[in-house]
Amino acid sequence: MDVSTYVLLSHEQALRRRLDVTANNMANASTVGFKREQPVFHEYVEQSGDPSVPSAATTSYVLDYGAIHDTSMGAFQSTGNPLDVMINGPGYFGVEAPGGGDAAYTRAGFIKILGSGDLATAGGQRLLGDNGKPINVPPEQQVNLSIASDGSVMSGTNVLGRLAVTVFPDEATVSPRGDGLLAGSAGRVLSAAETKLTSGGVEGSNVQPIVETTAMVDILRSYQTSQRLGQAMDDLRKNAIDRLGRFT
Repeated sequence: MDVSTYVLLSHEQALRRRLDVTANNMANASTVGFKREQPVFHEYVEQSGDPSVPSAATTSYVLDYGAIHDTSMGAFQSTGNPLDVMINGPGYFGVEAPGGGDAAYTRAGFIKILGSGDLATAGGQRLLGDNGKPINVPPEQQVNLSIASDGSVMSGTNVLGRLAVTVFPDEATVSPRGDGLLAGSAGRVLSAAETKLTSGGVEGSNVQPIVETTAMVDILRSYQTSQRLGQAMDDLRKNAIDRLGRFT
């Protein structure tokens, strides 16, 4: 295989990665709190030691560098449930990770009360307070429960705890765990003054289906172009071999 084939293969691998990310965005267009992803690619340039053609001294390849989240907010979706909340601005709700270990994170604000009295997500993961522990609501105080804009969990005028909203200095460190939650490191819990929540609804996905559909069409056309280039190079090689064969 010559260098040109490797270059095309690196390009097609990048297109495959773009397709996977775009398809995942489309699949989560209605997932509460989902943030669309965008793949990031870097150029890798290989230096040739003694190229026969000076202009071919470097060869450029496409390298997958990962994916970043689009942090723009999704639309507010009213649910009528006073326990459901949306984060206005950056940050994630901290929850107990399934199986233990470090905390996991989510933007999905569906909140329910477990049989134990602990507040939890729709998936059953217990929400963490700003002290790093679950928030428990005694049975007698579950009737008039509400969540204030600073994250305080209120039963009438009694404060039972405050939801932890964690921000990260670099969103690139926040990545999907594979179970509907996110993993992150070096996060900071916002203070009450910094926390801005809206109760009575949740944040919708920020995926725009039309944009993702357009991206998929662009990926398809790019792949078709790459295939045509590969076929053209194969034809050139065959013609070269046929001509060389006439001199032997």
